[in-house]
Amino acid sequence: MRFLSEPTTDLTYSDIFLVPSRSDVTSRLDVDLAADDGTGSTIPLVVANMTAVTGKRMAETMARRGGLAVLPQDVPLDVLRSVTAWVKARHAVFETPVSLRESNTVIDALHLMGKRPHGAVVVVDDAGAVAGVVRAADFEGQDRFASLASVMRHQPLVLDAAEFDAGNDAGFGASAPSLRRAFDAMDAAGTDFAPVQRDGVLAGVLTRKGALRSTLYRPSLDAGGALKVAAAVGINGDVAGRAAELLAAGVNVLVLDTAHGHQQKMFDALAAVRSLDPGVPVVAGNVVTAEATRELIRAGADIVKVGVGPGAMCTTRMMTAVGRPQFSAVLECSAAARAAGGRVWADGGVRYPRDVALALAAGASQVMIGSWFAGTHESPGDLQQDASGRQFKESFGMASARAVQNRNQREGAFERDRKALFEEGISTSRMYLDAARPGVEDLLDMITAGLRSSMSYAGAADLAAFRERAVAGIQSAAGYEEGRPVPQSW
Repeated sequence: MRFLSEPTTDLTYSDIFLVPSRSDVTSRLDVDLAADDGTGSTIPLVVANMTAVTGKRMAETMARRGGLAVLPQDVPLDVLRSVTAWVKARHAVFETPVSLRESNTVIDALHLMGKRPHGAVVVVDDAGAVAGVVRAADFEGQDRFASLASVMRHQPLVLDAAEFDAGNDAGFGASAPSLRRAFDAMDAAGTDFAPVQRDGVLAGVLTRKGALRSTLYRPSLDAGGALKVAAAVGINGDVAGRAAELLAAGVNVLVLDTAHGHQQKMFDALAAVRSLDPGVPVVAGNVVTAEATRELIRAGADIVKVGVGPGAMCTTRMMTAVGRPQFSAVLECSAAARAAGGRVWADGGVRYPRDVALALAAGASQVMIGSWFAGTHESPGDLQQDASGRQFKESFGMASARAVQNRNQREGAFERDRKALFEEGISTSRMYLDAARPGVEDLLDMITAGLRSSMSYAGAADLAAFRERAVAGIQSAAGYEEGRPVPQSW
């Protein structure tokens, strides 16, 4: 990255703009978004290891679209093993269906419809074959305890999974013929949703948007062709034992996570994990200085997580004055990491696609996102409604009293309550679903579209070229405001 004028102070993303350069990139679709940090991600986006953000549905969806989601460290090991196995058993193209039997009731289906952006439930018979599909509109005027058999629509279109097996063409290019045929079949049938069967049994679902997305995104797959999963490990307790369990479960990236990554316990944890010869990328953080970055890489980290205090749920800077404006932290730490043979993830502080582009232009190999994805169908929380009918999910910071209490639930009440007194995060916040983009895939579309366009303005066909070619300037608050769209006439 080159600056029009050298900065004289630390900067946030809002302080920076990018200048267009001469470009030979003729289409945004010619841009390669793959990360260069050994994770195998085909888009440079990671979902944060926050309990209110990342669960099995988030991990499945992100890997299907080429990214990573990090399972939180607070989750018990048996649950992590189960979730990892579940994600790895998911299909790289089909979505996991929400299904019920014909004997289930309308109220059963209503409880499940908020689990997916498409809002459909597949009804199956006793043999597991597709019998029909129900959506909310089918329930208008119906008794809530009526059987689904009495209200479902018999689905005119059911796709055959075998169509997507031949040549392994699905999800690896815009010309994938099976995806085009599926899209055309849904278009002809006047539906945006189709169940997929294998050998007469429900195997998944595909939407029109899903078919399109699978021609644009490449899934993040391990050597066995299964979706990739990352998981976090704390730096206290039996670090080596927990890491070994996660590796045995098939986790593809280990994240050693603590608020203050530049401390002795982190170095001890890195040594413990390295003693296992993990064979997967090891991430450590969080830090905000070049010195800390170099030391963590020398200690065995492949990737360093950068960011103290920029997250939407974090109160660290207001409570402690500790932290650093995120753009400058990423810029300095990424340069130090690359010189030492490592990489950095920019963790937190992104609120718009422009911020993601700036973090990557500053040298990050990937950008970690938390609260932005909390208000989606894929996050683990229950879907709720406020008094005006707007849908939301609750989110909370991982250093909040709520998170600390959850993390220490196996300790006695006295120790739990004492630790909960030290809070550096918001314990409850409403993250509203965007009616136009209620799913994480909708947000991925928006972010990657902005990033692809930003790279084409810079004349960069991949992220390495983007780092080299990006030209940045420093702007005033008025300059930033000038770039914001006007929602209504002035």
